[in-house]
Amino acid sequence: MPNRFRLDERASGVLLHPTSLPGPHGSGDLGDHAYRFVDFLAEAGQRWWQMLPTGPADQHGCPYSAYSAFAGDPNLISLSRLHQDGLLSRAELGSMKVADPARVDYGAMRRFRQARLDQAFSRFRTRPARNRAALDRFRARNESWVDDWALFSALRDANGGRHWWKWPPGIRQRRVGELRSARKELADEILFHTFLQFQFERQWSALKEYGENQGVGLIGDVPIFVAHDSCDVWVEPKLFRLRANGTPSVVSGAAPDAFSKTGQLWNHPLYDWKAHREDRYSWWVRRFRHGLTQFDAVRIDHFLGFSRYWEVPVSHLDAQRGRWRKGPGADLFLALERELGKVPIIAEDLGLVTPDAIALRDRFGYPGMRVLQSGFESEDNEHLPHNYPTHCVAYTGTHDNDTVRGWFANSHLSERTRALSYTGGSARTIHWDMIRVTLGSVAMMAILPLQDILGLDSDARMNLPATLRGNWTWRFRSGQLSRRIARRLREQVALFGR
Repeated sequence: MPNRFRLDERASGVLLHPTSLPGPHGSGDLGDHAYRFVDFLAEAGQRWWQMLPTGPADQHGCPYSAYSAFAGDPNLISLSRLHQDGLLSRAELGSMKVADPARVDYGAMRRFRQARLDQAFSRFRTRPARNRAALDRFRARNESWVDDWALFSALRDANGGRHWWKWPPGIRQRRVGELRSARKELADEILFHTFLQFQFERQWSALKEYGENQGVGLIGDVPIFVAHDSCDVWVEPKLFRLRANGTPSVVSGAAPDAFSKTGQLWNHPLYDWKAHREDRYSWWVRRFRHGLTQFDAVRIDHFLGFSRYWEVPVSHLDAQRGRWRKGPGADLFLALERELGKVPIIAEDLGLVTPDAIALRDRFGYPGMRVLQSGFESEDNEHLPHNYPTHCVAYTGTHDNDTVRGWFANSHLSERTRALSYTGGSARTIHWDMIRVTLGSVAMMAILPLQDILGLDSDARMNLPATLRGNWTWRFRSGQLSRRIARRLREQVALFGR
C-alpha cells in the first residue's frame, strides 16, 4: 500500500456511502458524481473516503445484510459509464423520475436499473470476440467466488427470490448432478450475473485509480457476520452452525445492556469456528484478499465479536437469554498475516469492551474508534478527545448515529451543556465546533460524516439501529458541495496538521 495511504499517518477523511451520491438514476453509483466527490475530497485536503459495505444489499437497501461477502452491488454500476462504453444508447439511458431526489426508493430504483442492465448485457453479447476474452480474464482472476455467485443469483431469480434454504432439496444441498443441470439450464442468466460483476470491477478499479492519482484512498467495511440468505452460507454451510435443513441452530445478537434490556437480535448465522480453524481460515483469507483489491484499508464492523460473541438460540424472540461464547481471537489474525502480511485494519471496538478484546486489538496494532457524540453521555469518558490515544480513528458520529445537528437538537440538556462547554461553540455552529474538536484531537485519523460537514439535521440520518425501514436512503444534492465548504475544511485540516 502506498505510504500516503498508511493508517499511522496523521490525516482525515469523509464517511459517505456511494448510494448517497447524487445522480439521475435513482441512487448514487460509480459514475461522474463519484469522481466529483473525489475531487471535492482532494480540494478539501482529505486523504480518505470511507464507505459502508459495497456488496449486493438486501431488499431494504441494508449493506450490512448483503447477499455476498465478495460480489459488488450491481446497483452501483454507473449506467452513464455503460453508455460511454457503447452498451446503452442515449435514448435507452434516460433518467429516472423520483418523488424525492434526497431519498433512494430501492424498489423503483432497482426496476429502473434492471431494465437498462438487461439492455447493456444484450448489446455486450453482440460483440463476442472483443468482450468474451475480457470477461474470461475477469472470471479467471475471481474464480474463487464469481461462478458460485452467478449461479446463486440465477437460482434466486429462477426460484422467485425465495431464500436458498427453501429451494428444491437437490439444489439447496448442492448435489453435483443437480448443480450441473442448473448451470446448463440457466447458462444465459449465469452469464448475465457474471457480466454485472465484470462491469462492477471495471468501474470500481477506474474510480480507485482516480482516487489514488488525486491522493485519496478508499476505506471499506467488513461486517463480522454475513446474512443467512447469502451465497457464502449456501456455498459453504460447513463453516456455519446450521441444521440439516439449512436453517441456523443459533444466531447472532448483542447482550442486554443499559440501552436495551432485552438485547439486540441480529439473526445472522454464527460461524463454526472449529471448522474455520481446521480449514486454516481460508475463507477469511480470501475475503480480506479480495477486499484489499478494492480498498486501501478496511474497517471491521463489530471487531469485539472476534474475542467473544453473544449466542442466541434461534427459537428465542429476543436476545435476552443468550450466552457469551469465545471467538477465534488471535488465531484468525495470525492466519491473515501469514498469508497477506500486515493488513490495514480499523477495529470497530464500540460496545461492551473487555480486556481480552483490547489485548487482541493492540496485539496486532489495529487502531480502535472513538465517537465524539458518545463523549457527552457522562462527565468524563474515553470518547472525549482529551482521553484519546494517538493510535485511534476519531469520528464526530458514525452511520449508526444521528447527525451532529440532529443529535444536539434531540439530546438531553446535560449532554448539550457539556458539548457547548467542551467545544466552546454555540447551538448554531455545533457541527463545525465538533468537527474542529475532532480534527484537533491527537487521534492519528479523523473521519467526518458528510452530513456533519453540510450541517444537516436528523432528516439526513443514514441508519437508526434495530429498525428495518426508512434507513440507508439519504442522498445529498449536487449543489450542496461548494468550494466554500471545501476551503473551510482544508483550512481546518491544515491548522491541525492533517
